[in-house]
Amino acid sequence: MTTQITAAASGQFLLGGDRRVHRLGFGAMRLAAGGFTGPARDPQTGITVLRQAVEAGVDHIDTAGFYRRGDVAANELIRTALAPYPDELLIATKVGPLLVDGRPGGQAGPEQLRALVTEDLRTLGLDRFELVYLRVGGMSGPGGESVADRFAVLAALREEGLIRHLGVSNVDVVQLDEALGVAPIAAVQNQFHVHRGDDADVLARCVERGIAYVPFFPLGGGFDPIEHDRLASVAARHGATTSQVALAWLLATSPNMLAIPGTGSPAHLAENVAAAGLRLDPAELAELTAP
Repeated sequence: MTTQITAAASGQFLLGGDRRVHRLGFGAMRLAAGGFTGPARDPQTGITVLRQAVEAGVDHIDTAGFYRRGDVAANELIRTALAPYPDELLIATKVGPLLVDGRPGGQAGPEQLRALVTEDLRTLGLDRFELVYLRVGGMSGPGGESVADRFAVLAALREEGLIRHLGVSNVDVVQLDEALGVAPIAAVQNQFHVHRGDDADVLARCVERGIAYVPFFPLGGGFDPIEHDRLASVAARHGATTSQVALAWLLATSPNMLAIPGTGSPAHLAENVAAAGLRLDPAELAELTAP
C-alpha cells in the first residue's frame, strides 16, 4: 500500500454535531513508552512521530495526563511538537485514573477531577479542550459503578467553557445512559477490535444518538493479539499488513467509528495512516467477523 495516502482517505465524522474530524486519528499512549512496563522512549522520536502524523492529515490526537514514563510525558511531547496548534487539530484527553508509583492505579473522586483537567490544559498549553472523557474503572471491563457524580463535574466545566464536548470511556450501556442523563455525550471510548466485538449494544446506542465510538486498543494493545489466519489471508490479497486490515475492518464496521491507533515509531505511523485507504469488500468483512 502506498504511503502517500493520508488520514483524509478515512472519511470524516461530525463530532458533537459541530466538529469535523478524520475518522483515522492518533492515540498518544505509546509515545512515552511501548507499554505499561519497560523503559521510556526517546522523546525526540515521539516529537518526530507527532509532526509526521499531522503532516499526514491526522487532525484528532487522543492523550491523557497519565500517559507518561518517568520524565517522558505524552502531553509535553505534544506541546513541544505541535504548539502553536493548527486550528483544525482536535486534542482530546481522559481524566479519572490516578498515577500510583508512575502507573495508572485508582480513580479520582469528583473533588479531584477539576484539578486533573486544569493540569492537562497546562501541560498541553491549551485554554480549552475540544473533548474530555471520564475514564471509568481500571484495567477491568466496564460496569458495576455509578458515573453520574463524576460526570457532573465535567459537565460543570463544560458550562464554564473549559470543555467543548464530553465523552465517557470504559462504560457499559447502563453507565452510558446514566451519563447521558447528566449532559450530552460526543464520544465513547471502549475496547473493541476485530477479535473483540462484544460491545455491540454500546456501539448501537452511539449510532442511535449520533455519538462517535472510539475504540481503545484497536490493534489489541499487546494484551489481546489480533493475528490469525483470516487476517493474514485478507492482508495478502491486498498487499497489506494484518494491522492495516484490522484498522480497515474497524472503519468499515460503522460510520460512527473513529480509529486512534498509537505508536512511537515513524514507520508504524506510516503503516497505520495508509490503512485509511484500504477498502474491504462485503465478503471479506463477513469472513473477518465470523466467529
